[in-house]
Amino acid sequence: MARIVIALQNDYADWEPALLMAATRYWLDCEVVTASPDGKPVVSMGGLKVTPDIGFDAIDAKQFDALIIPGGYAWEKGVAFDFTALATEFRDKGKVLGGICAAASALGATGVLDDVAHTGNSLASHQKHPGYRGEAHYIDQPQAVGDRKIVTAAGSSPDTFTIEVLKALDLYGPEAEAELAAFAAEHRR
Repeated sequence: MARIVIALQNDYADWEPALLMAATRYWLDCEVVTASPDGKPVVSMGGLKVTPDIGFDAIDAKQFDALIIPGGYAWEKGVAFDFTALATEFRDKGKVLGGICAAASALGATGVLDDVAHTGNSLASHQKHPGYRGEAHYIDQPQAVGDRKIVTAAGSSPDTFTIEVLKALDLYGPEAEAELAAFAAEHRR
């Protein structure tokens, strides 16, 4: 069973980790742990109040298989957590690291995207962050990109982000594919 930690901050984009959390917890029987900077409740862009399981200081790559960071307005407001140490630790230990939307750009600033294929909202979004040096590996596409257990996506792609994270965790088999296809078909109506 995989252990996944979802790093939430105030004003996080609640739709971005939602499908991944449901797929891994409900359909694939993984343990999904939520975290916030100080372990206190956070409120999403959509007004969901979440009481996390742990604070960011309790996130240890030895205890988790994946660190997932949703985007949101914390970066635009200048109050986002600096994920450099955590992102580097997960990458260096060969664990799955995922960033979607503004979090993909923030990962670029940590240096973990310098030599892996990646995407995000736009190259310009990544270039706003000092320290981003991954321009040569940026892929301009609407679908998520996974490379060497690092998964990135635009905020409009939580579905392909989920699939790429599941692939990176070696959880994307026929069962997961069938469940996600059924979910997508149900919600297209």
